[in-house]
Formats: sequence, C-alpha cells, structure tokens
Amino acid sequence: MAAIERDDVVQAVFEYDRLGTPVVLRQYGFRTSQGYDVVHEASDYPSKAVVGVAHRYATGELASSRSFDGGKRGAARILRDLGFTVTDPTNDAMALTEN
Repeated sequence: MAAIERDDVVQAVFEYDRLGTPVVLRQYGFRTSQGYDVVHEASDYPSKAVVGVAHRYATGELASSRSFDGGKRGAARILRDLGFTVTDPTNDAMALTEN
C-alpha cells in the first residue's frame, strides 16, 4: 500500500460522492465499515474500501478486501499516515489523527 498518496485517497472519496457509498461498495466488493471511517470535508467514508479504491487510482489495480487489513493497524493507519482523520469505534469521543 506504499504507492498510495493523499491525492489518490481524495480521488477515491470523490468517486464515493459521485456514485454513492452503496454503489461503490457493491461494485468493488467491500462491506460497510466496522467503525473506522475516514473523515473528509465533514463526511465519513469506510476506511478499508477507500484505501482499496485509492490503490486503484495509484496503481491502476484495485486492492481487494482480502489483500490488506482493515481496522486500526491496517487501513486506518494508512489513512492516518497520509494526514487524514479516522474515526475510532472503540472511543466515540476520540478520532485517530496524524501524530
């Protein structure tokens, strides 16, 4: 997942906005979020699915749900390392942010 850059994530988020989350999840074979959502411009998006779609923008190849981990140490970490805020379902009052 090292190939993903911040702009790739933003493009993935724009795709969600254009098509709608249910369509993107169905089209790319991802499930709804388990609570780790990336926040962009006051909207939440499922972190693992966003990373998978962002990988397609970065490399031309979708990263399937099975090809990488979700959650705090997977997709959320990738997004956080790129400077995004990611919600943390284990602590509703706190979000994982860039260190």
